[in-house]
Amino acid sequence: MLSQIGSLVIMAYRHSGGISGGTFKKILNLAKKYRQKGAKMPLNDTFIKNSTKHSGKPTGDKHTDGAGMYLLVTASGKYWRMNYRFADKRKTLALGTYPEVSLAKARAKREKARELLAEGIDPSAAKRIEKAANLATSANTFKAIALEWHGTKVSGWSTTHAETTMERMEKNIFPWLGTRPLTEIEAPEILMTLRRIESRGAIDTTHRVKSIVSTVFRYAIATGRAVRNPAADVGVALKTTVKGHHPAIVEPKRFAQMLRDIYAYSGSTITRAALQIHALTFQRPNEIRDAQWSEIDLVAGTWIIPPARMKNILERKANGEAHTVPLCKQAIAVLEDLRPLTGHGKKVFPSERGEGRSISENTARQALRSMGYTDHVPHGFRASARTLLREALHWDKDVIERQLSHGSDEELGGAYDRTQFLKERTKMMQNWADYLDKIRVGAEVIPIRSAR
Repeated sequence: MLSQIGSLVIMAYRHSGGISGGTFKKILNLAKKYRQKGAKMPLNDTFIKNSTKHSGKPTGDKHTDGAGMYLLVTASGKYWRMNYRFADKRKTLALGTYPEVSLAKARAKREKARELLAEGIDPSAAKRIEKAANLATSANTFKAIALEWHGTKVSGWSTTHAETTMERMEKNIFPWLGTRPLTEIEAPEILMTLRRIESRGAIDTTHRVKSIVSTVFRYAIATGRAVRNPAADVGVALKTTVKGHHPAIVEPKRFAQMLRDIYAYSGSTITRAALQIHALTFQRPNEIRDAQWSEIDLVAGTWIIPPARMKNILERKANGEAHTVPLCKQAIAVLEDLRPLTGHGKKVFPSERGEGRSISENTARQALRSMGYTDHVPHGFRASARTLLREALHWDKDVIERQLSHGSDEELGGAYDRTQFLKERTKMMQNWADYLDKIRVGAEVIPIRSAR
């Protein structure tokens, strides 16, 4: 039969210089019959693609390639297999599925298995060992260990700190180090990753991320996945963080101009409202960006921030008192104007990305920068208010400190914190808002009495 196939090929080329469709079909049929009779003929891609159909046999159809390798065709697919003997036992090695594993790749795997057999190694055992090593490597990537570390710590962290740490890893570490086996990461690679952050001018963030990387390595050492911490000495090659207060404008004329720019801000309505609330309430940035409508009572004119969302030790976050923020008429107006846009959801200042997120910690900061204010950050509104309330409006220091949700300097003063000056703070907040209106428009402002 093999001579018949050869004769057809020679005749086709002799008469037409090629193989016609009919002749080609005859050749395939003859080859198929040749195989069905048990003849050993190597496989080829054309035969595999066009003639290896499942016949319906429960055990499938075998098409031999040689040296123990064959293609097993079943109702569910085509599988490369190799029969061999090891230690006087007949075994079968899986070489992959077709077409994911081509004929050429299957043959390469067969030759590798034959080399192992020649060295007295069982290919199936070698495959199991390689698979286990690959699994161990994937389980010991930087990302896998970092997520494990984060999971062990998250129950003792505030929600904000947990989210911030995860965000820093996802944005600044995982894209470059995440898939790398942790034990293969060296100091120069860590430095290169940190330099990407440093080049943005985010020096403080660079050092915070470096601390995260170092902590992950220390966790890996403690759990037996590493023996040293290559991030320990990277800090000497980084720019030094300049410690100091949050940049803030405290000069009335410049602060007034910034207010005018905020009220005229043509970007996102949500971002503009967030900046206005920063100026009017001077609460912490995370407390403002994560504000929820359920915390705000526009009729009573109060915003009650639960202890879990405030800056504090974990015990006070769980068992401490809420912080009441009196809302002035101007703040209520800003929120009432915003409510038709975001009031259907949970968050007062939701992210455009959705998924129940708040605006990011950098949203308000970037908006200020876009208006040219590089010397003032969202947290700076607290310093601005503290300075101007004291120097321009002459309010009592203790009342201001309670409004900032700072603890009392006096012994046992915390027992009277937040509620002791609520009446005074309510007056102060309206006085503050009226003062902002005054300097913003550049004239005395007569407050309009509420119609309520």
